[in-house]
Amino acid sequence: MIRRIASELKSHAPFTALGAITGIIIMVIIVLGNVPAQISQAAFYTLHPLHVVLSALVTTAMYMRHSKGKLWAAILIGYTGSIGIATLSDAVIPYLGGAMLDIEMGFHMPFIETGKMPFIGIEKWQVVNSAALIGIAIGCWKHTTKVPHSGHVLLSTWASLFYFTAFGIAHWIPLLPLVFVFLFLAVWIPCCLSDIAFPLLFIRQVATGKDLTYNNQHH
Repeated sequence: MIRRIASELKSHAPFTALGAITGIIIMVIIVLGNVPAQISQAAFYTLHPLHVVLSALVTTAMYMRHSKGKLWAAILIGYTGSIGIATLSDAVIPYLGGAMLDIEMGFHMPFIETGKMPFIGIEKWQVVNSAALIGIAIGCWKHTTKVPHSGHVLLSTWASLFYFTAFGIAHWIPLLPLVFVFLFLAVWIPCCLSDIAFPLLFIRQVATGKDLTYNNQHH
């Protein structure tokens, strides 16, 4: 399992780096365009639920494709793998990154927040948790992971980026190299864990001896 995770991390590094570069470009546009923090907040609370949908879809589909586990197990794995790791990627790691850079940064966990979502006025926890259930339902219905994983990486990158600009106050341009590092780490390890390693841990338990070859269909 460790060897497989290392292989997946290595193969995903170039695309994750490309995603982080797109995030840096967006940050430069935000800074030079003097975009208000409210716009970044709206972008974060739009991208984060979309990230949760794709994360739940891929995690659930990975589990369902390679196991004969019960539906309740697929729901539990899809939920924890998406809500837990998407929160880690989009909010916790950017917050910790800001703290390490001595940036004044607010801490947010959207899946338990009761504030209203931008544009639609629905409570944030309802939207985020519903997004996880939608992804789980699609993953149970159609066991595909090819397109969603690429989208997952980009959405996670951009959500992490907008967390920085929505809830952090700093002179960003001199910090861009370090922001790149945190964007890369916020996506690289959590996304691979969510999409591949996390469901495989349970697949090994319910389908011992079964061929777990993934055939690189998540790229």
